[in-house]
Amino acid sequence: MVNDETKRKLRELTLDGLIDALNIQDENPALFTAMPFDERFELAIDELYQTKNNKRCKRLIKGAHFRFPDADINTMYYADRGLDKNQIVELSTCQYLRNNNSLVLEGFTGSGKTFLACALGKAACRQLYRVRYIRLPDLLTLRDEALAEGKGMSKLITKFSNYHLLIIDEWLLHDLTEEDVRFIFELTEKRYDCHSTIFCTQYKPKEWYTRLGGGTMADAILDRIIHNAIWLETGSTNMRKLFSGQ
Repeated sequence: MVNDETKRKLRELTLDGLIDALNIQDENPALFTAMPFDERFELAIDELYQTKNNKRCKRLIKGAHFRFPDADINTMYYADRGLDKNQIVELSTCQYLRNNNSLVLEGFTGSGKTFLACALGKAACRQLYRVRYIRLPDLLTLRDEALAEGKGMSKLITKFSNYHLLIIDEWLLHDLTEEDVRFIFELTEKRYDCHSTIFCTQYKPKEWYTRLGGGTMADAILDRIIHNAIWLETGSTNMRKLFSGQ
């Protein structure tokens, strides 16, 4: 049994979870006393490791600001949507993150792009990746606020370029100014070949060039997104109407 002084030291080291694991062993002597010390210690460390990872995962999910916090790969609806379940399951392993690939989720309004993106984002959080969800209009508003406060764009771009996975919803849904396009270029340039981005859009790739204003800047943005991106169509089924019974 661990004495109070040792427990105090463990608390100072923020190892409360280890105390809990050792207490469980003390409360169940029939299960643990026959075990060698190293096996009991390994079990306690495993319990501590799992506890800390669970807490970190919850913090990451909260910090991601998901549009649908309850979205989950395990609750995905596949019937009559044309989605490849095996592909979605593969994406949930986050290999695309390790390869620095981006994802493009393309589909009509209400087809479940945002839900799928949030579900994949949550899967990434569970593997302890830092994730952030944001609508493109909200991101541009943050840019405007940073400029108005005299902070410039560099700090904001650095912040959003450092997420392991950035989910940009409503991608190219609204008309963009030249300043908007330049900001998007700087962000995609910083993230290119370093981190992954999920783009949720209604537009096919051939329409992106025009939506980005055309010209060399549009070419540069497309070059940094399309060539290493995985494309996935979410179909035309309106999931909102389907689940509302309309």
